[in-house]
Amino acid sequence: MATYRQVFGVTEFRALFGHHALGIAATTMQSLGISALVYALTRSAYLSAIAYLAGFLPHAVGGLTLLSFADRLPPRALLIGWSLASALGAGVLALDRLPVWAMLAIVVALGVTTPVAGAAKLALVADIVPEGTYVLARSVLNVAVGIMQIVGFAIGGSVLALVSPSGALWCTAGLYAGAAVILRLWLPARPARAEGPATVGATWRGTRDLFAVPAIRALLIAQWLPSGIIVGAEALFVAYVGNAAGAPYFASAAGMLIGDVVVGRVLSARLRWATVVPLMVLLAVPYLLFVLGPGVAVAAVLAGIASIGYGHHLALQEKYLEVVPEEVRGQALGLANSGMMTGQGVTAAMLGGAAQLTGAGQAIALAGALSLVSALALAPFLRTSRLRRIATE
Repeated sequence: MATYRQVFGVTEFRALFGHHALGIAATTMQSLGISALVYALTRSAYLSAIAYLAGFLPHAVGGLTLLSFADRLPPRALLIGWSLASALGAGVLALDRLPVWAMLAIVVALGVTTPVAGAAKLALVADIVPEGTYVLARSVLNVAVGIMQIVGFAIGGSVLALVSPSGALWCTAGLYAGAAVILRLWLPARPARAEGPATVGATWRGTRDLFAVPAIRALLIAQWLPSGIIVGAEALFVAYVGNAAGAPYFASAAGMLIGDVVVGRVLSARLRWATVVPLMVLLAVPYLLFVLGPGVAVAAVLAGIASIGYGHHLALQEKYLEVVPEEVRGQALGLANSGMMTGQGVTAAMLGGAAQLTGAGQAIALAGALSLVSALALAPFLRTSRLRRIATE
């Protein structure tokens, strides 16, 4: 059984973990800072919301056009370069000398490159951790996301209240610069995973080749659909319970943490794979009960129980890593992540529209039903024997 000692015993992983943690906190603070700055300049709630999401919206563009860079550039140089560019961008924003459109352009430009950095990081994790510990390493990174988002919101909110939006952006620049220093000091240089030029055409060809393999296609869709639909449902918590939305959000985060720890640390590889479909079903079924209009406490309990099902992602990622060719591992992992984030945004928008017609509770229940149907439809394609056979076709 994989242990945390094995994972954190690798110096390179500790460096990547530090870089990852600081990067999450920096991204969170930047979203707060730029949103507050744009609002202070325009008094427009719409532009403020666009500014908050501006770093996430371009992920689909970067995922479709630039992911070949993740395999064709040396990973340390790529990650350090991205961190320094992000620090520079945050610093320019903090100067508060640009028009709003130019600020948004900087955030969008950096957001397009984020999937490449994330893909290179995940592929590097697979390269450096001991055999059989990748799932636990991904679990650790997942936990870090939740914790550092809380830290980023806390520090960013405090700086906004006590100083200014520019102060939050200067803190963001410092965190990104610190992340670059960590990699420069403790992450050894490695050669690029694949040869050849990194171009948009290479990215398109790599994506096409990945989708041409039935096993990879099934695992990609399994990572995107059931959970992406439920994330869209979670976006309706505010509409459902108003100012009490913190309760279901906290419960959801706690359930996700439990699922990650159990699947990543406790279950063997065989049991992890055996629980994929049951966990996808668990993720969906509690949300069906929202059609009954449960109160805040019951809604929080349902969200917490359902979110344990997010643990199925770790087993899917482990199997996905087995079937993708090593020379395109970075692009493959980046494609999975970009598609997941894009799907979450699309389903959130669709369910928000449904909530306008039916009410938030009914829209959340609809999400549960759609997620359940997608999980059951994918189940035949996720049988181990079938997956192994179609991987070679």
